[in-house]
Amino acid sequence: MSGTICITGASSGFGESCARRFIKEGKKMILLARRLERLKQLQEELGRSDHIYIARLDVRNKNAVKSVFENLPKEFEEIELLINNAGLALGLESAPEANLDDWETMIDTNIKGLIYCTRQILPGMVHRKKGYIINIGSTAANWPYPGGNVYGATKSFVQQFSRNLRADLLGTGIRVTDIEPGLAETEFSIVRFKGDENRASKVYQGTQPLTGKDIADIAWWLFHLPPHVNVNTLEVMPTCQAWGPLAIERK
Repeated sequence: MSGTICITGASSGFGESCARRFIKEGKKMILLARRLERLKQLQEELGRSDHIYIARLDVRNKNAVKSVFENLPKEFEEIELLINNAGLALGLESAPEANLDDWETMIDTNIKGLIYCTRQILPGMVHRKKGYIINIGSTAANWPYPGGNVYGATKSFVQQFSRNLRADLLGTGIRVTDIEPGLAETEFSIVRFKGDENRASKVYQGTQPLTGKDIADIAWWLFHLPPHVNVNTLEVMPTCQAWGPLAIERK
């Protein structure tokens, strides 16, 4: 089958799960992440190494993104699906106590990295009048919470950027979807709490959260909808999660 599937942040979490789900398509795959050894291990587990191209990539580095996409092997050049998964949250401190470096890292990864990758693949998709961009957002784009400050703001960018892409790409045949997961157990909280696995595990204690496989199955379903169907935004929470009451300060 023609067409290549490209996944950023493919070494763990939603990205890894998407790689495991989409390998069954028989299409060629580009798997990108900072941890090359994890990618090599995943490539070996998936088999069909001739169908999988891996590369170390920090999406924050604009020149590195440009280089990776401009130097793809010819047989991997025609990207049919881009899953912009690379992203992270750092810290849960309130804004006055938050680490400014953490804020910048989230902005550079969740916003700038996503637009760098998107901009690289768009001309080819437009030329072929075929393609799909799935951006991994978050319920944090819609529902603020204490400590979510810049992380939630970056995911609001992802949401609005996805919508504006739809506006720009009208008439090209290219689809764009923003998947917005809620509570999901991946390495997300371990990264957020900078390796503190005990603190991370408490986030999911007593719950049945979403899994990487759940989001991969949703991405797969979206990809297989008829070409004339575009799901603009898909917000998904585990059944155990819902909205809470509005906060009230009492004196």
